[in-house]
Amino acid sequence: MPKVTYRPASGDPITVDAFADMTLMEVALCNDVPGIVGLCGGICSCATCHVYVDEEWADRLPAPSGEEQDMVEGLDKRRANSRLGCQVMVTDALDGLVVTVAEAE
Repeated sequence: MPKVTYRPASGDPITVDAFADMTLMEVALCNDVPGIVGLCGGICSCATCHVYVDEEWADRLPAPSGEEQDMVEGLDKRRANSRLGCQVMVTDALDGLVVTVAEAE
């Protein structure tokens, strides 16, 4: 079972067990990670699951879709390592992944 560490904007890091084939947003919601809201339910239309992927992991993730890129480009707090948690599927290969939860827009 892969482990994912979330770093909320305020508070201590939270490391959780994640089921493969769940998204980062779903895992965060199941574990009450502060700052991950997922208002749209994971359809890539609200960005309330915006995270920053730690640099050492960024190249290990599949490239974002055009739809995700468009959503991220519209965010004021976007960075080169910004991703939407609803679009990142957890796999066994991502065991140890670390993401920082973006502050709300």
